[in-house]
This record gives sequence, structure tokens and C-alpha cells, in this order.
Amino acid sequence: MRKIWGLTFAGFLALGGIACAKTADTQTETDAAAPVQTQAAAPAGEESMPKKVLVAYYSYSGNTAAVARQIAAKTGGDLYEIKTDHAYPEAYRPMTQQAKEEIEAGFRPELTGAMPDISQYDVVFIGTPNWWGTLAPAVSSFLEKNDFTGKTVVPFNTHGGGGMQNCEKDMRAALPNATVLEGAAFAGRSSGASESALNNWLGRLGF
Repeated sequence: MRKIWGLTFAGFLALGGIACAKTADTQTETDAAAPVQTQAAAPAGEESMPKKVLVAYYSYSGNTAAVARQIAAKTGGDLYEIKTDHAYPEAYRPMTQQAKEEIEAGFRPELTGAMPDISQYDVVFIGTPNWWGTLAPAVSSFLEKNDFTGKTVVPFNTHGGGGMQNCEKDMRAALPNATVLEGAAFAGRSSGASESALNNWLGRLGF
């Protein structure tokens, strides 16, 4: 039976990188579309009961958003943008310096907009730019404000050359009661991830 399972910020390379996964390719960080009620089939070895998929992401420059849209399209998942009123400078170096200071201080920005009802989903893809080798503060806020107990979580990130670094490891540490699958890192670009890299990664996961 066919099983289908519904996975950056360029410029951080010089400062430590932006990365959160295990394959490389690119995406743009654009604004998210509204959630759509969809379902994905169960993975190999499990019953064919449909699985509800959410693709949540934070995107500063548009790269992570581009990958998130691709994942949602391939998995039939709902799309959710993690938003915050917290501002960053448009200039590259001031922005990276602010991000570094926030990460070192454990800063958690307040999120805006209605939260998704995580309880209705079986699988949650979570996307972030790789900022200084780890998750963007907004993504850390999202992880802390929701209950992922018993959920299957799939991390992905975009980066400027740093790859995954600590993104997947830090997400696992933040979600001890969830099953965190193999993540993927995609080179940050507005056109998104390559189809082959994206398909290979999702295929390995059984989507």
C-alpha cells in the first residue's frame, strides 16, 4: 500500500551559521498562508489511518517560509507562521549581533496571533532559520508555549552555510515528551529547497 507522509537566513555563515537539519538545499522566508484542513497517510508499518500534519515556521527573510510552503504542499499539512512583534534591524550586522545577544541571554519574545491547536495534529514540522547554530528565539517561544507530548515532531531549517549545527539537538532537548525525527537543513534562498533534496528527505521519513 502506498504510504505518504507529510520538512537562513543567508549571511550567518561568517558569524557562526544558520542551520537545523541533515540535508542541504534552500528556501525563501516569506509570509505564511492561512492553515488549510488536510491530512496525510500513515507511514510504512502502521495502519493507514490518516495523519493530521501541521507545518509551523518562523521566517525572518523569507527563506524558511519558502521551504515550509513546499513541505505543506507535499504532505497536505496545514501551514502556520510563528509571528512576533519583536523587531530586528534590517542591516545585517546589527541584526546578527542582536540575535546573538538574545540567544545567549535565553530571550523568549512574545508571540502574536492565535496559536494552532496542537492537540488536533499527529505530526508537526517545525522550521527555523539557523541563528548562531541554534533555533531562532521565536521558535523557542513557540516550543515552550505548546504541549507536544506524544506528538511526532520534524525539525527543518534554512542556513547560510552552517547546516544543521545544534538546531535539531536543541529542539530534541526542548521537547523531551515528543518523538523528534531526522531533521533537514536547506541552504537559504528565496526559491526554496531543491525538489530532489526535499523528496529524498521526506521519503526517508516515510512521508
